[in-house]
Amino acid sequence: MKRKYSRLVLIGSLSLVLIIGTACTPNEVQEAVDTVVEEEHVSVDEPAVEDSTESEPVEEGEVVEEAESEDQADDQADDQAQEEGEDSLPPEPRQIPFTAADGYEQTGTYYPGTANPGPLVILMHWAPGDQTEWAAIAPWLQNRGMPFPESPDPGSPWLDSSWFPAIGENNSFGVFTFTFRQCEGGCAGFDPEGWLNDAYGAYEAAKLLPGVDPERMVIIGASIGADGAADACLEGCLGALSLSPGEYLGVSYSETVLVAEEEGKPMWCLAAEGDTASYETCSSAEGELYRSIIHPGSAHGMMLVVPDTYDPDTMDTILEFLDLTLGLE
Repeated sequence: MKRKYSRLVLIGSLSLVLIIGTACTPNEVQEAVDTVVEEEHVSVDEPAVEDSTESEPVEEGEVVEEAESEDQADDQADDQAQEEGEDSLPPEPRQIPFTAADGYEQTGTYYPGTANPGPLVILMHWAPGDQTEWAAIAPWLQNRGMPFPESPDPGSPWLDSSWFPAIGENNSFGVFTFTFRQCEGGCAGFDPEGWLNDAYGAYEAAKLLPGVDPERMVIIGASIGADGAADACLEGCLGALSLSPGEYLGVSYSETVLVAEEEGKPMWCLAAEGDTASYETCSSAEGELYRSIIHPGSAHGMMLVVPDTYDPDTMDTILEFLDLTLGLE
């Protein structure tokens, strides 16, 4: 308080000197200012501070520790900003309402990638499940530290991330998932036309998501989602990977592949030889950019996503497809 009072006295004294100075020479004014400053022992450039004699004493070690902690926090923030970029969206998944091609109201889940704008993978589920079938694969593709399912169902190995291959620390994809109409917890009926409209609507909505580069989008799907992936990709995406398609949405898969071939889009098809509809569907298509991978057995859809079973492993195939279409580092 004493220093504050001195500052006020100093300011008042200087003001008086300046007023008087109007009748004095410049040298006389400067001498007067120097005298006031010297008497008060206060620099006009030095900020006044509170008298801290009554505050709690601070140990030197505490000051050093606090400074080090602040430095570490700043370093971590800088590292994260450099790794993810200042424009990165928060990694937490968010609910996105959208409208199917026929006006049906839907809601999807968006997992933002690191880059903004960056590549996006749309995931379309199979009939026995809903968008939660991708609960482990989505954050694996996003690769930004989001949690995986805590108690994966042993009968659903695609929900157990412990066996997934490494995606590479420099790779991160935005991910968009949704549930086909009337399919919460598994599809209650069969609605090919409605699901096709859902697939089209999801693709159109995904193009408008913040942080998404609409020129760098691919679609991966299983079963009904496998057909949805191929069909919706003709709306502009770079390629589609289909696990067990069967023309379930009423569109010819081979004709879809033909159109994609003309547009320079790779279409990949996975099926088991004992899964008749899917095997015949994959076998019906051809093209220079088309790839058909047939596995032994009769597994369908997500049942192709299991560890130590197929060669090549389905998760490795996904990475290979992403490297071809979007590029991996």
